[in-house]
Amino acid sequence: MSFEMTKGLFKYDFTDQHAILGIPLDAEFNDIRKRYMKIARRLHSDTCSFESQADKDWANQFLSKVVNPAYNKFSKENDRKEYSLLLAAIAKRVVKEQAKMQIESAAAKQLATAKDWEEAYKTAVSKLALKQYESVKETQEAIDQISELNMVYLLRKERMSAGVGVAPASPIKDATPIKDATPPPPPTPTPTPTPPPAKDSQTEAYCRRAQGFMDSKSYAKAILELKEAVKREPKHSHAHALLAMCYLEQNQATMAKIEMNKALASNPEEPTALEVKKKLEQASAKAKKSDEKPGFFASLFGGKKK
Repeated sequence: MSFEMTKGLFKYDFTDQHAILGIPLDAEFNDIRKRYMKIARRLHSDTCSFESQADKDWANQFLSKVVNPAYNKFSKENDRKEYSLLLAAIAKRVVKEQAKMQIESAAAKQLATAKDWEEAYKTAVSKLALKQYESVKETQEAIDQISELNMVYLLRKERMSAGVGVAPASPIKDATPIKDATPPPPPTPTPTPTPPPAKDSQTEAYCRRAQGFMDSKSYAKAILELKEAVKREPKHSHAHALLAMCYLEQNQATMAKIEMNKALASNPEEPTALEVKKKLEQASAKAKKSDEKPGFFASLFGGKKK
């Protein structure tokens, strides 16, 4: 029984486990597990509601040979790390080969031009996942379409991290390569000498990449970028402020406060650092009002669960 999949990221000799499970690329493991359990109940021979025996046999085989291996890739930390590294390499390849890229599904074409593309991506994946395992045909079609969404999402995310325009100027037609949307620069009558790059240009590049990771809630990756930034410029207020926000989002209030103070020491008006300060103060005030419920601030410091 063949389960060949050839669209989206599968074109790159890559098994798109996210598409198989019907989850976005930034899904947390708890959400992945819940999704897997739902699919397993749908396809297992004891609970499968497919009408024909042939479809039931297909479902059982697909569960054991495709869905279970996909979930296993996420169930162990080392396997998740290995898969993440491979996905990052595929993302760079997608950008490199974007001139050859062809997409067919309407959802992927819309994502290619969507203004709020991150929200549009998650909405599209969620919509396809609802009926992904209703029938054999819908399963195969949904996996193809989700993988095309993943391909376009990686392209836009990588180009955004690099500070390059990402959306094509017009909607993509059937099997039409995605073109670089960056318009050619206007002619310059008199060339002028190019000034040397600013001292903090590389640091700001780290910050831009980190902001992209933060937007997709990949805070661990954002922290790695920002640590490199502050190595280059230990007093870079924006980098310290973003670090503070990352730590705050990961419930590490002590680290958030340390980075916030460093940011404000360099720039007392740093907006992100002031935002972190405000959130910490609000959380502290809430914690003082309630002894019974630890609340947000107490949980940051490891408060006991009721």
